[in-house]
Amino acid sequence: MKKISLIIIGLIISLLIFATFTSKINPVTWEIAPNPGLIGDFKLNNKLAESNLILQGVGEGPEDIAQGPDGSFYTGYQDGLIIRFSDDGEYTEFINTGGRPLGLEFDKDGNLIVADAIKGLLLITQESDIEILTDAVDGKKMIFVDDLDIAEDGTIWFSDASQRFGIDENIYTFYEGERSGRLLSYNPHTKQTIVHLEDLFFANGVALGPEDNFVLVNETGTGVIHRLWLKGEKTGLTDIFFNGLPGNPDNITFNEKNTFWLGLAGIRTPVLDSLSQMPLLRKLLVGLLPINILTPPSNHGAIIGLTLDGNVRYNLQSTDGPFITTTCALQVGNQLIVGSLKSDFVGILPLD
Repeated sequence: MKKISLIIIGLIISLLIFATFTSKINPVTWEIAPNPGLIGDFKLNNKLAESNLILQGVGEGPEDIAQGPDGSFYTGYQDGLIIRFSDDGEYTEFINTGGRPLGLEFDKDGNLIVADAIKGLLLITQESDIEILTDAVDGKKMIFVDDLDIAEDGTIWFSDASQRFGIDENIYTFYEGERSGRLLSYNPHTKQTIVHLEDLFFANGVALGPEDNFVLVNETGTGVIHRLWLKGEKTGLTDIFFNGLPGNPDNITFNEKNTFWLGLAGIRTPVLDSLSQMPLLRKLLVGLLPINILTPPSNHGAIIGLTLDGNVRYNLQSTDGPFITTTCALQVGNQLIVGSLKSDFVGILPLD
């Protein structure tokens, strides 16, 4: 019996050593804001489930949504396809980037600008011609271009989620705790790409504020929304626009009036939060488990509307489906067009 116990212990030790050496991450600890929980401003509700679902089965992961100059909407899927659609669910295929289109915005000339996680920052004309605007900075190729917004002067502000892991391995960023995300800008006149903020724990959604006075960027790993001032006496300074979300912020849009719409791709739990202080456990998990097992399941969606002062104005949740991993909300009139990282539909929700 003692011999069997020693063999089992030896096998366990060997397995742990193997997992340590095969793990792809070099984990660190990090501090996160206290979880406010689903109470108060974030009180549990099921308002998002009242959405009308369209485009069911067209594709998986309509991550972001943009409205074109003709009033049509556009979204991109995991297989690279971008479609043009109307709010009644009618659609046509627009183009396939051959990558993974994430953030979408139209410029003044009617071109669709795409943050493609694999291809880089793209310009697509209405004739479906594709141009790579930028896919590298300081001589190094970007591997996870994520979201964007376009200023009045044409400057494209965009995020590079990670310099360590691309979209197919993005879960490793959260197990490692690495901070290589960045906020950048691309000047279409000079063709110059500039890094403005670095050391972000998965840089994600990007949105310009009123009159382009500032730009916001979501840090998914910490749940912080950073603000970089672009005009006025605070030009060049950064501060925290919001901290202490009950979930992981993904994309963010501005309704050009008084509300920033924020998608929460997942809801925080005490177990997941506690992993921030357990680097060895995270290293072992990555060494032992396949990547699909490492991704925590989610059946909870949430869209949060924030005021210009960073206060919660809207709290829209889906507690038991159909929405999972909600990523974006585009306000058009008195309705929201809602996208997701994992669902196979787009939601349309009337606003009160």
